Amino acid sequence: MRLIVARCEVVYTGRLNAVLPEALRLLMVKDDGSVMVHADSGGFKPQNWMTPPTVIEEEPGRIVVRKRAGASEDRLEINIADVVSDVSHDMGEAAALEKEGVERQLQELLADRPQACGEGLRLLRREWPTDIGPVDLMCRDDTDAFVAVEIKRVATIDAVEQLTRYLERICTEPGLGACRGILAAQVIKPQARVLAESRGIACVTVDPTVLRGDREPDLTLFAG
Repeated sequence: MRLIVARCEVVYTGRLNAVLPEALRLLMVKDDGSVMVHADSGGFKPQNWMTPPTVIEEEPGRIVVRKRAGASEDRLEINIADVVSDVSHDMGEAAALEKEGVERQLQELLADRPQACGEGLRLLRREWPTDIGPVDLMCRDDTDAFVAVEIKRVATIDAVEQLTRYLERICTEPGLGACRGILAAQVIKPQARVLAESRGIACVTVDPTVLRGDREPDLTLFAG
């Protein structure tokens, strides 16, 4: 991981345009291609960022991060006026994140009842491996098409980005071809739902008490 403290201007172009005027900021460049721009305020959330896969180009006084976004390209241009610190750290091989608590329970329950994520779904495998991490469930639907299910307690935009990356990798695997995605969670944030649906990813709200059979699902009444 590379950490750069520098006075810089940051220009983002792509799905929208944004400019961060010149100021002292922390630039975090991870080996997986993630790039984050932090200020000394605003909590944990970066002011701007780019998720992998990315292409990072560097020349004196400038770092450019590019990422394909469908037919277009997102671009993060960092114009550096002065570098205060530039250090790199070998973080070693990261241990795989083990799901705990609610997410692990949801995965187990949905593995037993994949049809709760969509009618006709049947489980192929839990923790389907990809070269960037495992997707929670790989299923097939009633047309025999592949369906990847990512499970969260609370689904945010980051969950949509994660599932998008998984789908990109899965669709390159021999014999799979196309694969659609489902984001399953107890709570799905409105922004995450909008982004997911714009990418053709279905969203399903699940309740562990219903999946366990502790209570009946809520009934929706339709007026005639």
